[in-house]
Amino acid sequence: MKPIGESPSTPSRGQTEVSRSSTEQEEGEEDVPTLRYSFLSEPKLLRTRQLVFAYHAGRHVPRLREPLSLYAVTSSGSQLAPRWPIECEVIKEQIHHIEWSPREAERLSQPSQHEEVPECGGKHGRTVVFCIDGARKGSYFTRSRIGGHRGLLHLATAGADSEALIFESRFESGNLQKAVRVGTYDYELTLRTDLYTDKHTQWYYFRVRNTKAGVTYRFTIVNLMKASSLYSQGLKPLLYSEQEATQRQVGWYRVGQQIRYYKNGLSHEGRSLYSLTWSLKFPHRNDTCYFAHSYPYTYSHLQRYLAAIASDPVQSQYCKVRVLCHSLAGNIVPVLTITSPARSHETSPAKKAVVVTARVHPGETNSSWVMAGFLDHLLGNSDDACLLRDMFIFKVVPMLNPDGVITGNYRCSLTGRDLNRNYRTMLREAFPCVWHTRNMVQRLLEERDVVIYCDFHGHSRKNNAFMYGCNNNETASLRFQERIFPLMMSKNAADKFSYQSCKFKVQRGKEGTGRIVMWRMGITHSYTMETTFAGSTLGPRRGTHFSIEDLKSLGYHFCDTLLDFCDPDSSKFEQCLEEVRTVLQRELHLRWEKSGREYDPNVSLCDMSISDFESSTSGSDSSESDGPPAHLMRLAEQSRQKKKRLRTRKERNKLRQFLSGPGLPARIKHQTLQSRFREQIPPAQPWIPHPISTLSVVCAVNSKKKAALFDAVNYRWGLNSTPGQKYGMVCGSYFLK
Repeated sequence: MKPIGESPSTPSRGQTEVSRSSTEQEEGEEDVPTLRYSFLSEPKLLRTRQLVFAYHAGRHVPRLREPLSLYAVTSSGSQLAPRWPIECEVIKEQIHHIEWSPREAERLSQPSQHEEVPECGGKHGRTVVFCIDGARKGSYFTRSRIGGHRGLLHLATAGADSEALIFESRFESGNLQKAVRVGTYDYELTLRTDLYTDKHTQWYYFRVRNTKAGVTYRFTIVNLMKASSLYSQGLKPLLYSEQEATQRQVGWYRVGQQIRYYKNGLSHEGRSLYSLTWSLKFPHRNDTCYFAHSYPYTYSHLQRYLAAIASDPVQSQYCKVRVLCHSLAGNIVPVLTITSPARSHETSPAKKAVVVTARVHPGETNSSWVMAGFLDHLLGNSDDACLLRDMFIFKVVPMLNPDGVITGNYRCSLTGRDLNRNYRTMLREAFPCVWHTRNMVQRLLEERDVVIYCDFHGHSRKNNAFMYGCNNNETASLRFQERIFPLMMSKNAADKFSYQSCKFKVQRGKEGTGRIVMWRMGITHSYTMETTFAGSTLGPRRGTHFSIEDLKSLGYHFCDTLLDFCDPDSSKFEQCLEEVRTVLQRELHLRWEKSGREYDPNVSLCDMSISDFESSTSGSDSSESDGPPAHLMRLAEQSRQKKKRLRTRKERNKLRQFLSGPGLPARIKHQTLQSRFREQIPPAQPWIPHPISTLSVVCAVNSKKKAALFDAVNYRWGLNSTPGQKYGMVCGSYFLK
């Protein structure tokens, strides 16, 4: 009879049962306890938090818990501090700018090429008022930490008096290495090259204080490396005044008179250098102002933007922010997945995908503002945005090169290489951002069709916005279709986007770019969208700068064009395809006339190679930034230096006979050994016996040159020699035993 309250014989959930198999036990053998475990007992028995159980089809199914590191931002909005290379000094001040666009478009300047050109490189009357060290070519990235350099900041403004401007660039995305005062109000500026390189000077972003109002200042950057620039076509520098922002809510605006871009007669490692000079008057006295090449968009700005999305109860339902990977310095590279929640698992695979990336080149900040407009529209509550989320799954990588953005590079990552030439790389640890992006697209292609891949960039030599694509001439059914999306984009943004500037030639030197790599992976419509640093030459916006709102509008128009391109009603598509053929036929006619050939109207476009009639894309030449990462190149150089020349058998026999021969005076043997085998024996390190020649160093001191000159020779005297006879020391011009 069982007491009241006692558990039944059948073990309940979470309990262990001790049983014994009578067929496997002999008489007199002790019972062997057997643990019978059920997944239902997980909360009581498991001591790990990595397993979670989901109830499905009447039973509990175990699965691994999603790692916490997959979440780039939390709903609380906390953000991680950026990690810097340990060579970089960083001030503790946090730089913030208000977002503002002028009511009227700012006009481009009208350069006359007769502007005043200051002299560069003079030695008299020059005072260095700001100078920091930069990691140059020959060094390479080793490690990073939050806040960069450990220890106190160096005084970078030594030598400045009370009348001089106070410069600073040791903040996020800042770039200025040196400022020299050459006159009362004239300054020569030197930009820092990309870290661990000796090139790529274009992006500048720095702060000045101690300003005077009503006085004309002149600034001249003396180490630019591009032969042509939009500054020669009317581009003006950007200025941000903290007093203007506080008093009038005015943000970045264009400034400058007497602007000129010219060859200055200086050179760097055989390359000619160019200067940019401009003059201006500051609006306020004792103001804090910033200069920039383009509207800054920092890594911290992106983190705040993503934190706002994660904390929004509506947007977070259809936008998931995850970690694609960690950069070389350990900074998070976020990836966004944007789509309407699937009602069931059966309908989810039917959606096609769109992949959009930006900021592979850190100095092209305008691409981040285009990305911001794209995300604002896609995450909005308009009917078009809802339709896009219902139709597609968007994979968005808003910042591919966070390390370069943080450190103020223009083109390269911390490897000293251009990431947009390394999409084919197998070096995952050296190029994690582009390697994981390519891997993500490969997995996506296995699951669904990818309609469009587009990488947002900025352009420093051409106006307007335009696209580079890849021609599909080898496939008859896809011929000329790569031109339809850019043509539709030019119709939606007629005053900003130029179809005439678009190119579709696949160049051999661009095989490592994201555009061509994704195209070869199977994405027919793979593009690079370039946006000028200057402004528009089209329609009513002709001769005006692009503002932040203009850059964002290009992101809006990209979404509108995507709807037109994928419209179930193919009338727009067919109309644009016919227009493309007409335009190409007209261009072909003009080219034949220029070449002196008679045009044959019976010649079909299908018989011509259209790419042969196109000029190459005028993007930046990054051939000097190709190749393995800087740290691997340094290791290869060290291994070549350490490689020793091996002796032939004949040389080894001669050396053995010489050392084992009859005893010679120490001075003669030493001199003979030095004269005959000096070129064959590499110099030994102090106190380390050489493994080949048996030479042992005793001392290496020279009072004149402070260099290693004296070697002690350990040679063979015979079997009966004493230990003292085996060692000698060369001292000056005689030999001591």
